[in-house]
This record gives sequence, C-alpha cells and structure tokens, in this order.
Amino acid sequence: MYIDTHCHIYLDEFDNDRGEMIARAENHGVNQFYMPAIDSSIHESMLAAEEEFKGKARAMMGLHPCSVNNKVEEELALVESWFEKRAFIAVGETGLDYYWDTSFVDLQKMAMRRQTDLALKYNRPIVIHSRNSIDDCIDIVQEKQNGKLKGVFHCFSGTLEQAQKIIDLGFYLGIGGVLTFKNSGLDKVVQELTLDKLVLETDAPYLAPVPFRGKRNESAYVPIVAEKLATLIGISLEEVAAMTTANAKKLFQ
Repeated sequence: MYIDTHCHIYLDEFDNDRGEMIARAENHGVNQFYMPAIDSSIHESMLAAEEEFKGKARAMMGLHPCSVNNKVEEELALVESWFEKRAFIAVGETGLDYYWDTSFVDLQKMAMRRQTDLALKYNRPIVIHSRNSIDDCIDIVQEKQNGKLKGVFHCFSGTLEQAQKIIDLGFYLGIGGVLTFKNSGLDKVVQELTLDKLVLETDAPYLAPVPFRGKRNESAYVPIVAEKLATLIGISLEEVAAMTTANAKKLFQ
C-alpha cells in the first residue's frame, strides 16, 4: 500500500477522468491521496474532491508561495478562518518560491511564518514548497522549531547537507518523480539517507517520473518512484512501501 502525500487531484487537468485516475492509482496500490491547497480559487474544487472520494482524498489548507501577492492578508485570513471551521490533515502548501518571481519574497516569508504559527496552534504538520529557496525555508523552520513543529519539505531536490539539516530539524523529505530524472543528483543524495524520514509523493499533475516525464502526472505513478528508491537503497519494493506509508501515517496522523 502507498500514500501519495502530495497531489493536486482536484485541478481541472483531471476533470475528464478523475474517477478513472483514482481507480488506476488504487490498482497500483495507492489508496490515500493528500491534497495541498494553492489559494482560495481552488478551495471549492479541492473540498468537492475530498467529499467525492471520502476516506481516500484528504485536504490540507494553506497558501502556496506562488499565490502570494498584494492580497496576501485576505488569503491568509481565509486560511485561518477555515481552520476555525474544521480540521485539515496539514497546513499547506506554504513555503518560498524564488523560481518564478522574486518580487514578493518578503511577503512569502511573512506568509510562511504565519502558516507555521498556524501549524503549531492546531498541532498539524506543515507542507513546505522550497523551489530555489531551500536554505531560506530551513532558516524559517529553525527559527520556529520549538520541539513541536513537524512537517515535510515536499518535492525535495536539494543537497545531502540540506537533507541532513531538514532531518535534524525533525522534518521529512517528500520524494517524487525528480528522483527518476537523469541529472537531478537526487539519486546520490537518497543513497546516503535512511528511509525513516522519507515519504512518497507525485505532485500530480506536475513532475511525472520517467518514462512519463513531460506528460500529466498521476497518483498511479507512485510505485515508479518507490521502485527507483528500492533500487538505489538496495532493499525490496515491499520494504519501501511499508516504511514510507508508516512514515506518512506517523507524520499526518
């Protein structure tokens, strides 16, 4: 059994075949789907997917760094009000993104700090997006870590030194399709790590693993990442499945 700890299955890329996509995933042993929020534009579709696939699809609530702009206060207020209304599996996704646009970096940092406080307040894990910004994300986690903060650096693609810092802070690494990319360097990093701080994800519909790179990603591809991980670490696929699933349950319980 596998858990896809990070998938945007509510997006319109899946509108024509969402049910079939979930069925394909289940046929490949993936039966839990954790959905990170992006911003208020997707709340309705995400919560509808959670309702449609009750007990399988589970929603997070948060503000993605790429959605941080001059309306950040309104968006954060919405996130905070949702947590007052109901429980979510995690806060996220939040974090920093220096790849697309750096004009709102200070606001991104403020939004990440606010959402980290929310995670502490509600005792939920935080799901961190750290594209081109891993060190700054680590700094904020370090600043906020009071022994109770927990979470995952999703779609991790950093160095061994960064991985070690994240693990030392008590956080997990989300491993996805990037592991299968020829020049990612992530293969060498995971060979130096133990499985106890790794969880699997797709980031569907983005970042499909080889041999589907460039196509729409979906949760059925989690075992492809697991197979690559098993080969690199030199253990069985069953061990990877069991350990990463146990890790996900422990983190998101």
